[in-house]
Amino acid sequence: MLKRLMLTLTILLLLPVSAARADEYSDTLNLFKNAGESGSLLHSAYAYAVFPKIGKGGVGIGGARGKGRVYKQGKHIGDATMTQLTVGLQLGGQVYSELILFEDERALKEFTGGNFEFGADANAIAITAAAGAQAGTTGTSANVSGGKNDAKTTGSYRKGMAVFTVAKGGLMYEASVGGQKFSYKPR
Repeated sequence: MLKRLMLTLTILLLLPVSAARADEYSDTLNLFKNAGESGSLLHSAYAYAVFPKIGKGGVGIGGARGKGRVYKQGKHIGDATMTQLTVGLQLGGQVYSELILFEDERALKEFTGGNFEFGADANAIAITAAAGAQAGTTGTSANVSGGKNDAKTTGSYRKGMAVFTVAKGGLMYEASVGGQKFSYKPR
């Protein structure tokens, strides 16, 4: 009887956590849907990966990490983890959301086919406003965004992928070299 009660209590306690995590993904996706170019590209994307929270920090050497989900035509097909290591002039910490759009099946397969990495970037982010430029294996891009409620994004596909970020908070100056590495686990 006690075991059954404990099991029931555990299940009831975990239900709100699952709902909260699902809302976090939906909220982040809605933010990008309503943020300029990312919204229009999202409607026609073959697939996408969404990372609601990526934490980043550094003093000389920096790092970032976040967990996300990969969706194909709106259906959750797997989970991804982003890890980043940077070296250069950097100071501070920040939290941001990231959306990666895949234009076609080839781009999705490249991302989900194993450990995938790209990037070498320089950017400056303050509080919830961001300006950045990136150059990497996916080409070059630039973006600017306001806060959570007035984010604006610009960008386009490069080699079948488009990457958008929106700062959620923090203060970080960065002129560094590094790259994002992604691991994928099918659902």
